[in-house]
Amino acid sequence: MSESLSGRRSLADTVFERIQKSIKSGAYSVDERLPTEHALAAEFQVSRPVVREALQRLRDQGLIYSRRGAGSFVREQGIREPLGFGQMENLADLQHCFDFRLTIEPEAAAMAAQRRSPDALEKIRAALKLLREATNRQAHRADADFMFHLSIAQASANPYFVTAMQALEEHIAVGMRLHGLSLRRTADGLEHVFVEHTAITDAIANGDSDQARALMQAHLASSRDRLFAPSH
Repeated sequence: MSESLSGRRSLADTVFERIQKSIKSGAYSVDERLPTEHALAAEFQVSRPVVREALQRLRDQGLIYSRRGAGSFVREQGIREPLGFGQMENLADLQHCFDFRLTIEPEAAAMAAQRRSPDALEKIRAALKLLREATNRQAHRADADFMFHLSIAQASANPYFVTAMQALEEHIAVGMRLHGLSLRRTADGLEHVFVEHTAITDAIANGDSDQARALMQAHLASSRDRLFAPSH
């Protein structure tokens, strides 16, 4: 992106639009600090005044706020626009949702192992802690379960994974609630799934992308099979 090819205003528009899309897609969490002006200027290959102008537009639209001496932070955006997924109406829809998750979440986990930041890893561990506390009570928390999987998508540093997970949140929640009920029918079901979550977290923390991918694949496949296995 070269400033000599167009005016500062159009460059600022481009930077503004790209940061805006990242915020709205969930690539940045609420209250997360944006990269510094210097880092953004290097990323977009523009000058710092261009970045400053784009950031001011983001502030004017209520997308970010600033703290003196600390930088710019993301405001809570409210409900994001859906991607067009309809309501889940039957078990076939739930199976399709699992099929889709099996194509994207293992790769998100592998990418998270390669790209996770300390903050991103902390978010995964925070969700895991909530799952640990629920498991200790022989309970399942679908919200913490979704938070765990969303945090992994966020740790991938790829907003497309994040957007897909957020768009599917209601669909995924249906499967998680039903899965939670099925786990409580066996004595060690909840503990077994917690162990799966822990192993995925460890693989991501260790930077082992192949292991993270394989463990996420096995975890989702097991969840699907527990739900749809024929009863005897």
